[in-house]
Amino acid sequence: MEKVHRPVLLRESVHWLGCAPGKRIADVTVGLGGHAEAILEACAPDGVLIGLDRDEDALAVARARLDPSRVRLYRANAMELPQIMDREGLSRVDGVLFDLGVSSLQLETPERGFSFQSDGPLDMRMDRRQELTAAHLVNERSEHELAQILRAYGEERWAVAIAKAIVRARATRSLVKTRDLVDVVRSAIPARARAAHPHPATRTFQALRIAVNREMEDLAPSLEAAFSCLTRGGRLVVITFHSLEDRIVKTTMRNWEGTCVCPPGLPICRCGRLRVAHVLTPRPLTPAPVDVAENPRARSAKMRVAERLADTV
Repeated sequence: MEKVHRPVLLRESVHWLGCAPGKRIADVTVGLGGHAEAILEACAPDGVLIGLDRDEDALAVARARLDPSRVRLYRANAMELPQIMDREGLSRVDGVLFDLGVSSLQLETPERGFSFQSDGPLDMRMDRRQELTAAHLVNERSEHELAQILRAYGEERWAVAIAKAIVRARATRSLVKTRDLVDVVRSAIPARARAAHPHPATRTFQALRIAVNREMEDLAPSLEAAFSCLTRGGRLVVITFHSLEDRIVKTTMRNWEGTCVCPPGLPICRCGRLRVAHVLTPRPLTPAPVDVAENPRARSAKMRVAERLADTV
């Protein structure tokens, strides 16, 4: 679990956030508080941290772990950072950290339904206040919609076959447990293809989790909200674990650099894009082999960093 293992790209996060005494940092995916703890230590004695997370279980762990005199924790998503800063009386912060994806606490708690490794309810909600669950998706969405979800968010080669199998299975009885879904997915994928993948349900579970929690739809607006909270010279640090996430982060940061998007051949620029940030990582940073050996979750991690140059977006 993350509370005993090193968080992904920990040293790099502290470095690229520019942590130093007195700095004000927002960790908008605070999770179990691993990054936040290191940030507070680097910003001691008077730095402060605003921590956000949608998962109340993770926040309970972070609340017990972190120094309450220098931390303010909120159950919220990253898009709410501007409103939370208003409540705290802060105009800007010096850095914002995103550590995207699912946490080990969620994966290792069967009743949360994130993992295909153990049986539990088909839930997958990071914020259990919302109504939509993975069970709702697999039992109520059309075959076409399910195939689209699996293809777009899981890059699943067998998306159509799995969607057909789900619809066929639910005609007999609702799919309400993770094992129900695993069995259906396994039956839909040819044996040869199953043998070539670590687990046949990996991509299906990933895709459903992303859809349930609107991870892709909300990412760009969340980045914009966080960027608006940075002071001049402040840094946005984003750790992704999926190529689709990384693509959104890369595109958003390039937009902040003012890259012209006019059609080729125009004699002058008409799009009026302003350069409000400098991307400090032309290529994403990745974990060292020793870090991957210590924490296998880090193997697909990529970090991108942007520094704010202007006072307006």
